[in-house]
This record gives sequence, structure tokens and C-alpha cells, in this order.
Amino acid sequence: MKTYGLIGYPLSHSFSKKYFTEKFQNEGINDHQYELFPIADIKSMPDLLSENPSLCGLNVTIPHKVNVLCYLNEVDEAAEKIGAVNCISIKSFEDATYLKGYNTDAYGFEESLKPLLGPQHTKALVFGDGGAAKAVKYVLEKLNIQYQVVVRTTVQGAILYSEITPEILASHQLLINTTPLGMSPNVDTFPEIDYSLVGPGYLAYDLVYNPLETVFLAKAAERGATIKNGLEMLYKQAEKAWAIWNK
Repeated sequence: MKTYGLIGYPLSHSFSKKYFTEKFQNEGINDHQYELFPIADIKSMPDLLSENPSLCGLNVTIPHKVNVLCYLNEVDEAAEKIGAVNCISIKSFEDATYLKGYNTDAYGFEESLKPLLGPQHTKALVFGDGGAAKAVKYVLEKLNIQYQVVVRTTVQGAILYSEITPEILASHQLLINTTPLGMSPNVDTFPEIDYSLVGPGYLAYDLVYNPLETVFLAKAAERGATIKNGLEMLYKQAEKAWAIWNK
């Protein structure tokens, strides 16, 4: 039996477990299983590996995407530049286990974003500067899209929501929410910008996928913007993880 799983804490809801369990069932893959491993302290990682010798791959979520790095033998180029890992391949040899880290969030975001980009999307406003923003910023740099990070409390290199002028909003027609604002159960929250200045030609992308249409996306759509939630990104990063594990 080959085992795959998700590490993070807490793990009350898991897209990954549902996705891979259904995938194994639908494709008749009977010797694979996907489990949840809620570990509060990343120092439990060696014990997790020794107690589960059938592990072949892991997904990584909050709060371990950064602190898991020191337990890896190798990190691929994208994950190294991003500074965060959300996928680990595990190769077991006779006397050793080799762990390599990847960031499939970047792949999922890039593949779901590119088809929507127009010539006007040369500058982006990125709401939030947490872990999820790391992959987003990496992709924007790769695509030569300039970006301005927007936060609620002062951070070096970012501006506050109150500092978004009409001129800034007019010149940044790609709007990306990397925060939990609008995520269930806090569905009434949203990035506080002047949506009356948003219009056709704008692209609003929300990494949140529950609900499928957040207030942020609804407000942008009302003004004629193209909108996209994070569901396709989630599926694409899962497909990429599966490809990595089966190299």
C-alpha cells in the first residue's frame, strides 16, 4: 500500500483528502491511500516518517509551508525562490529516506491566471502579504507583471488600503486577493478598496474558493470586471502534486 497525506494544523477540512480519495476510487487505484496527519509541531516530522514507512508523498499546509524546509534533502528551484513548500516527494532507499520539496501553488496559480490576462494587465495589486502571497508574487515576477502589495498593518515594501489612490487603482487592473477575507464563515469581509473605480478590463482573482463567489469578486463583477476564484488553482496544484509523486 502506498500512502500519501497532508500535514498541517488544524486539519478540520481537507480538499486534498477528498480529491485524492475520489481519484483513487475513480481510476481503480486500489493500492493507494490518502491520510490526514494533523501535526502541531513540525519537530514531529521524523517520527511521522518512521511511523509511516509506506509514505510516498505529502502535501503541506498552514503552518508548515516554511518551517518544513529544514527537514528536506532538496528543494526545487521554484520552491526555493518562493521560500515555501506545499508538496514533498518521498523516496525510500534501503537505509535512507530522501525528501524533495516543491511549490505546486505557483504552478496552479500561473496556469489558471494566464488564459485570462490581457495587454492591460501589466500591473497588479496584491492584497495580503502572508504565505499564500509568496507563490503569487513569484508568478507575477515570472510573467513580468509589476505588483504592489497592500496590507492592513504597516509592512516594509507594502502600502495600506488607505493609501490606494484613484491613480494607483487606475494603473493596476489586475487585483489579487491572497488573504482569508471573504472565506467561509466570514463571508461578509472583503478587501476595502473603492470598487466604484473598478470597471471592464479589470481582472479580479481571489485565492478563496469557499464560497465560490466572495464579496470581493461580486463587487468587481458588478463593475464589469472579469472574475476568477481559487478552485481551478486548487485542482491544478493537486494534479501537479500527483505528477511529481509519480516521476
